[in-house]
Order: sequence, then structure tokens, then C-alpha cells
Amino acid sequence: MTIHVDLVVDAKGLTCPMPIVRTKKAMEQLQPGQVLEVQATDKGSLADIQGWAKNTGHQYIGTIEEGDVLKHYLRKANPTEVKEETKYPHVVSLEELQKKVENNEQVFILDVREEAEYVFGHIPGAYHIPLGQLEERLNELNKDETIYVICRTGNRSDLAAQQLAEKGFTRVFNVIPGMTQWQGTITKGGNEQ
Repeated sequence: MTIHVDLVVDAKGLTCPMPIVRTKKAMEQLQPGQVLEVQATDKGSLADIQGWAKNTGHQYIGTIEEGDVLKHYLRKANPTEVKEETKYPHVVSLEELQKKVENNEQVFILDVREEAEYVFGHIPGAYHIPLGQLEERLNELNKDETIYVICRTGNRSDLAAQQLAEKGFTRVFNVIPGMTQWQGTITKGGNEQ
């Protein structure tokens, strides 16, 4: 199958948020209706690209996996279809979350990174649902509980927090900047729940 593309972005070897950063920049070069191919090796890029497209009005066409490379296809929206990219308004600093954890406060932390990222180091007790699985696993979460959503840098967690809010979760906070700056204890391995 051959897909006509107008521009190819090489994001192979890059992790969140760089595939999205490059996608945004490339999208500015395209005319409405043109197709962008984003080549990435970060498995989390699938959910990132889908969430970004939904958030901005650009059309996510699909993804083809060729070996270790994910080829994501997006169509640039017409000006009337483009939405102002929004950020989730309720945020908490990583330092504030770390203090809660260190003070043994009861906090529910939702880690939306990919499995490999989670296994190599996460906040003890964090519940793991990768962003790409969040919608199908919402029933695992309590709408009445305060949820602190974390990822690597704050981008995926922003998309996850928006998804949760759209589904009626009212006590959700995006933790920024994310695990790249976490100074507290980490646990390695799979989910503890």
C-alpha cells in the first residue's frame, strides 16, 4: 500500500515530547488537506499523535507499523476546522506532589507512560494505565477520587487529564513537569495493584 504524503518528519529515536514538537512545526509548513507522515520509534507516540490531532482539529488518518517504526499519518485541517490547542487548566507542581508522597498522604497517582517507561522507574504505589489504553480502562478509576496524572514531561498527562475531565472526572490534576524531574523514591517493575 502506497500512501501519498506531502511531507515526512523523522522522529525516530526521539521520546515525548519531541515527536509532537516536530509534528507541530511540520504542520505549519503544510497547506490544508495535505498529508504529513511522522516516523517514530517511541511506542507512546501513537497515543500522543492521536491526542494532539483531536486537541487541534487536524485529522489523524492512521498508523502503520513497519518493524520498529511507527508511521503516523495526519491531514492538515482547513482553517475552519483548526481548534486552538488547549492545556488542561488544573495543574500541580511535581514538588507539591513529592511533598504529599513524602508526608505519606493518601494520594492516587495515575502514571500514563508506556509500559517500558513505567517498569524502569515509577513513584511507589502509582497506578499504571498507558495513555493509549485510558479510554478503555476508565472503569478502573474512581470518579470521586482526586487523581494526580503524571507522565515523562507533562504532555501525555495533560492529554490524559483532558480525557478524564471530558468523561466526568472532576478532581484531576496534571503533574508538571513529570518524571524527568522526580527527585523522590522510585520503584522498578510492574504494577503493584
